[in-house]
Amino acid sequence: MWEALLAAIGLLLVLEGISPFLSPRGFRATLMQVARFDDRTLRTLGLVMMVAGALLIYWLRPGS
Repeated sequence: MWEALLAAIGLLLVLEGISPFLSPRGFRATLMQVARFDDRTLRTLGLVMMVAGALLIYWLRPGS
């Protein structure tokens, strides 16, 4: 179980690092736009991302 969790975290770090590596200027511009979102929008975006991630994990889980 710990190995799978660490592998998932490693994959997350790789995926998160692609955008700033390939286009630092675009990444910075995107972060500046996100920084201007109000709290409600950020919470909604976070909720949508968590639900999408949970559904993906559920769909891909072994034995399904």
